[in-house]
Amino acid sequence: MAENIYMEYQFIVEPVQPVSDILIAELGEVGFESFVEEETGVLAYIQKGDWHEDILEGVSILENTDFKISYEAKEIEQENWNATWEQNFQPILVNDVCMVRAPFHEKKEIEYDIIIEPKMSFGTGHHETTHMMLQHILHLDLEGKTVLDMGCGTGVLAILASKRGAKKIDAIDIDNWCYLNSLENVERNGIHNISVLEGDASLLDGNKYDIIIANINRNILLKDIPKYKHSLSEGGVLLVSGFYRKDLPLISEKCHELGLRIEKNIEKNNWVAAKYVF
Repeated sequence: MAENIYMEYQFIVEPVQPVSDILIAELGEVGFESFVEEETGVLAYIQKGDWHEDILEGVSILENTDFKISYEAKEIEQENWNATWEQNFQPILVNDVCMVRAPFHEKKEIEYDIIIEPKMSFGTGHHETTHMMLQHILHLDLEGKTVLDMGCGTGVLAILASKRGAKKIDAIDIDNWCYLNSLENVERNGIHNISVLEGDASLLDGNKYDIIIANINRNILLKDIPKYKHSLSEGGVLLVSGFYRKDLPLISEKCHELGLRIEKNIEKNNWVAAKYVF
């Protein structure tokens, strides 16, 4: 089936950092949905149906003569992606209390054990933004709270919120593969209070949440933050990530216009995860 066919781009970059991070961010903006970081660069994946021959024209870093970037592209079947992922995916540990691992990894005695099989979805915890959002969630009081995980990817953030005591959680992603993958991972972790939905911020109409989590990208955040604010209960918390340090003033300005004040932000390798309160 065509939906199981992806285009794989192998990028060789010099220097690897920070070029790989910038490249991933720009590829995400033109439709690439999953990435594997390698010692020499990045593997990037996009569904064949979303791909076109000029897909890289909007990726400005490829034209930057200060960096050396080369690439090759090929079609890849879903099964081949799974093999690539299993070869590269190692468990991660967050704040010594939360482990994100694959089904084939040995279970450890730890407070929050999360099993994720991402397939083509974003959100294993390896990327800085996911890791920082997990850190934020570990420091929140979620007992009895209602939570929204917007752009849920694998569902890993929603799953941790449930394990931290959230009462009811909606996990939303516009990508069908992420929607299906989140359903699988929620079931895999034995969670029963997460509703996984396929769609965008229009699904928020009429809903209220104590905590809203959005790990997406700068442009979508700037567009949708007003909708998040409208769906946030008074005294609620908005966690956002998926952007660089240089973009924080833009995000904060938009939040400030809507009556949200920044309380804390975490930075890692130039990426930011910020906490705003209403």
